Amino acid sequence: MSVTDKQRAKTRDVVAEGLYIASAATRLALKNRILVHILVDGDDFDSDAFLADAREALLGLADEAEADAARTESERKLARGRYSDSGGTHDYRRRDVRNLRRRAKQSQHVARELRARAEDEAELRKLVADARDAAWGEVSNNIDRSLRISAARPDLDADYDRMRGARMQALRLVDLPKLRAHRRSVAKQQALRAEGVAPTPLDRPEGSPALLDELE
Repeated sequence: MSVTDKQRAKTRDVVAEGLYIASAATRLALKNRILVHILVDGDDFDSDAFLADAREALLGLADEAEADAARTESERKLARGRYSDSGGTHDYRRRDVRNLRRRAKQSQHVARELRARAEDEAELRKLVADARDAAWGEVSNNIDRSLRISAARPDLDADYDRMRGARMQALRLVDLPKLRAHRRSVAKQQALRAEGVAPTPLDRPEGSPALLDELE
């Protein structure tokens, strides 16, 4: 593959990545509008109602790509007459002219493709459908999470009775002995203080925080 072919392939990759990012941003914007439309306004979903929003989002991103191309082209023209060392990342010099020209062309390619997609109804409907699926996924996940929290009751937990014995055994064999040892140490410290001796501070015993707070 020649150098020119490699550069063209790289340009195609950069343009494809730019279009992918633009599509993702459009879907996100549409998803948020769909959620507001359905959940806040209480209206039924109608894909036709969001085609204009999809077109507007794509055209806005095309405007941004064209502005980036114009800015890059201005930087390229300024860089042509600079031969000194660069003072920073965006302080371009003569050696950067080729890369700046390529970047400007890439942004122009992205802008043209976005404008073409904005006039393609099939593309717009696909974006709306993808955004609808994303909105439903977010809503269904929230519903599932809420139901799981509401259903977290002992009488609805199939393993509650089986695990209750294990929890009570751990309480008897671990938590209560540690608590008794801790209380003996506290009593010993109180006796030392009564005798005028400063005891070593005790660490809080490990165990169930709720149990220890309740029993101490």
